[in-house]
Amino acid sequence: MAVSEPLTQSEGSLDQRFAQSMGSLLGPDFPSDIGLAVSGGGDSMAMLYLAHNWTRVWGVRLWVATVDHGLRPEAAAEAAMVAEECRSLGWPHATLRWHWDGQGNVQNEGRQARLGLIERWRGGLRHVLMAHTQDDLAETFLIRLKRGSGVDGLSAMRAKRLVHVTQPVPEEIAGEVAGATPVASDAPSAGFHVIRPCLEMRREELRHYLRTLQGRWVDDPSNEDTHYDRVRMRRLLATLEGEGLGVETIAATASRMARAKAALSARALAVWADLGNEGQALSQSTGDILFGRAGFDEVEQDSQMRLLAAALQFVSTSPYRPRAEATEALLDRILSGGGGTLQGCDVRTNRDTICVSRELSAVRDQVNSVGDGALWDGRWQVFHPKFKGLAIRALGEDGWAQCGARTGGAPPFRAALVLPSVWDGGRLVACDALAIGPGNTTQLQAMGQERMTFAKFLLSH
Repeated sequence: MAVSEPLTQSEGSLDQRFAQSMGSLLGPDFPSDIGLAVSGGGDSMAMLYLAHNWTRVWGVRLWVATVDHGLRPEAAAEAAMVAEECRSLGWPHATLRWHWDGQGNVQNEGRQARLGLIERWRGGLRHVLMAHTQDDLAETFLIRLKRGSGVDGLSAMRAKRLVHVTQPVPEEIAGEVAGATPVASDAPSAGFHVIRPCLEMRREELRHYLRTLQGRWVDDPSNEDTHYDRVRMRRLLATLEGEGLGVETIAATASRMARAKAALSARALAVWADLGNEGQALSQSTGDILFGRAGFDEVEQDSQMRLLAAALQFVSTSPYRPRAEATEALLDRILSGGGGTLQGCDVRTNRDTICVSRELSAVRDQVNSVGDGALWDGRWQVFHPKFKGLAIRALGEDGWAQCGARTGGAPPFRAALVLPSVWDGGRLVACDALAIGPGNTTQLQAMGQERMTFAKFLLSH
């Protein structure tokens, strides 16, 4: 493909629609540099060519990354193909390698690894384009419908989403970065924006674009593997099309669900404020979320569900909320005066409050070193020059036993066990919430952001 001049644009062409999408998502003051996640498949290669053409008008620099998940022997050659095409187009490219450790669901783990690897690679980039299409939106809708999702799950994926990677990819499974790396920013940003400029385009439109340009792409054989839900839903859509339930119809419904979600989130925020929790339910010393029990019991179930699910996600720093069915079961127990655990959180019902805190088993084995810059449990910044190199871990029962007399404002036993603390071997040397050590060693950065409040989180997620 020639790189000396932009590809020819026509009225209503994909190039023009791409430019309009980029304008609405990032304009009018475009960043100087943008990242692209390009797998080598048809959708992402079409996006690469569209972005290449678009930059000739706006003068934006592209940085391209391909994640090699190492799950297929062809993956390395596919990444090399993308790198070769980027060289011909004049853009820097990097291959980000990942090694699955065999734990968890491979698709979910791969999805999270992709974001984590991009976070490691992106340097000062604030925006990374991904080639999700209208077909992807419809397939996701059907997958979540099968799982019994509610309004949130059935809402259309957003064309612009801020991503915070609170749990970096462990070094033992994150391979090397081969290729060009964007320059790091002097003022590191809290997360990056995933931009989906092709979300209103059909997959076949992008394939036609590629065939017209004689562009290159590869077909992943896993896209034909019916073991995966997405493949089965893709085939089901072909049948549903004949009944008037095609991609466009489903995508339109998902968009309406997104509007409903926004309204329900606003209602949940109003409930949060009415309960008198604004600004105080997130305890800066424990990171817990507290709901006034009397007010919580009186509101409609949808708001109860929304507040509970958001609290679980907020406290656990999970990228996803728990499944609706599991949340409903936990809510039933809470309204009956009980509690339970879900998504790495421990929910307790007391006389006056409902408390959502971290579950000990979720943090028991998490160990950081003071001074390494990483957030402990994805949300606690722990540092003091006196303790550099010492271990950061959960207080646990052995730490509780070393605390001695506790002040009246100290957190209770179960809440204290999951608190970040500093250790010199087997000796507890600091735990701010229990007044152990010099103090001011620990700062809560909810969802990886110092100023992220639960109220902001309700509206943004």
